[in-house]
Amino acid sequence: MPAELVENAAGRMVPTEINGQPAVSFQGVAKYKPTGKKAAPAVRSCVDYPADGNKLVNARHEGTKARRHAGEGSGTGDQGSEFEGLAKALEIAGIRDGMTLSTHHHFRNGDLVANAVFDAAAKLGVRDLRWFPSASFPCHEPIIRHLDSGVVHHIEGSMNGPLGDYCSTGKMRGTGVLRSHGGRWQAVQDGEVHIDIAVLAAPVADPFGNANGCGVAGEDAGATSSACGLLGFGLVDSLYADHVIIVTDHLVPFPCIPWQIQGNNVDQVVLLDSIGDPQKIVSGTTQITRSPDRLLIAELTARFVRAAGLMREGFSFQAGAGGTALAFALFLKDMMKDAGVKARFVRGGSTKYLVEMLEEGLTDYILDGQTFDLAGVRSLRDNPHHQDTSPFTSYNWHGKGCFATFVDVVVLGATEVDTGFNANVVTHSDGRLLHGIGGWQNCLFSKCTILPVPSLRDRIPVLVDRVTTLCGPGELIDVVVTERGIAINPRRTDLLDAVKGSKLPIRPIEDLKAEVERICGGKPAPPKLQDKIVAAIKWVDGTVIDCVRAVEE
Repeated sequence: MPAELVENAAGRMVPTEINGQPAVSFQGVAKYKPTGKKAAPAVRSCVDYPADGNKLVNARHEGTKARRHAGEGSGTGDQGSEFEGLAKALEIAGIRDGMTLSTHHHFRNGDLVANAVFDAAAKLGVRDLRWFPSASFPCHEPIIRHLDSGVVHHIEGSMNGPLGDYCSTGKMRGTGVLRSHGGRWQAVQDGEVHIDIAVLAAPVADPFGNANGCGVAGEDAGATSSACGLLGFGLVDSLYADHVIIVTDHLVPFPCIPWQIQGNNVDQVVLLDSIGDPQKIVSGTTQITRSPDRLLIAELTARFVRAAGLMREGFSFQAGAGGTALAFALFLKDMMKDAGVKARFVRGGSTKYLVEMLEEGLTDYILDGQTFDLAGVRSLRDNPHHQDTSPFTSYNWHGKGCFATFVDVVVLGATEVDTGFNANVVTHSDGRLLHGIGGWQNCLFSKCTILPVPSLRDRIPVLVDRVTTLCGPGELIDVVVTERGIAINPRRTDLLDAVKGSKLPIRPIEDLKAEVERICGGKPAPPKLQDKIVAAIKWVDGTVIDCVRAVEE
């Protein structure tokens, strides 16, 4: 029977129940207050684990001397089938129908572990699993067959590409739930989601379960073929899951230094030939946009930051690894040099461009949430001023403060923005769910949130009357920068006053939208959607801000 729908504080109709569990509707920014205690995993005893600390499932005591390098034997003796090792670890964990299995996404589109986990679960005959990834990517398309067969019941995590499209067609049996990175930590911490088994891939680990993502001190970062930088998105899983399995392709003797995941929280270690495709995990160079329009948008964004007085001694900023964001960082870097301004810290995703700023003395610190290239991996491992962070320190709304509120300027993307400055990052104008939230919602709490977006994509306006899916309330979005001008949220009279008299093309958002519609020959037709709800969008506090409906095919 369909769940009852109620109108939330944003004027969106949302369900009161999701996947059989009660859901609280969005009550407004900073209006919902949590109650109760944090959740906790089951208590374990050392007597349940090998006295020598060797938790390897597919290799025994010889494994303590093993170091796995490309082209070398493991030195672990007869380890048997790698697949059998993963299946054995799941059996030891007590896998059974209806459990929640989690994975992290630091391997991005190069992940080789999540698919193997559900292949093993299928061989074990398990059904109706809830997959709780920090995000999924196109490389996870093979999991569709496990959704079809009943091994996986539904996904609660950001769905990028094929899995999101699958969900949009209404084929998934349960309702998808999309949360921000901080919202995911909140959900686990608050007991909204209980993880039965966490399977955490780690580029480097020891037999006890200590693990990191950036390699071994003294080695080149590229020597660990699956190096991905930090493992912060899997940290909450390691702390709160009932059972934790580390999967690695680079085994080192105890201790694995540095460790980002502590072996005291780990139950088993599994050794595989490869846990990630290095070509799709990190890149040697992250690409700056070559589009003239995108470059103009990036330059206008940097000029706005300077003209508004946001670029000043000791300020902070965050920008992503997309082409426009990278170009913005380079424009801002040159402006900082010209003005003799130094940032106190910059927030990552780290790239070689942020690393260069650190090494050139343009910032005191990088506070890294995700590492996007090998320069970032090396810096994170070797430079004490490059600090790894987790969604708890950076984004968790149900913590005693978070780093997001310290950031002076954040530069983010969007698929749609409406005249109320509300924004969408998960669906396209046709209503299809093709993207995840990531840390986007959490970053909205910076002192100035800027969305540099093209005014249209494929001749479809990005500026609309009402966003298809609401992911971020307009009261938290301050500036929209397009190639046709800059719109400042009327609520931010301070920013309007700061750039008054500048040569920047400041325009009302309604004017920008009208101009784009004239170019496109009018407003686009609304998406054709069914009544069926296929996914819920959670706000940072765990309330439901909107939902996604099935598309008509």
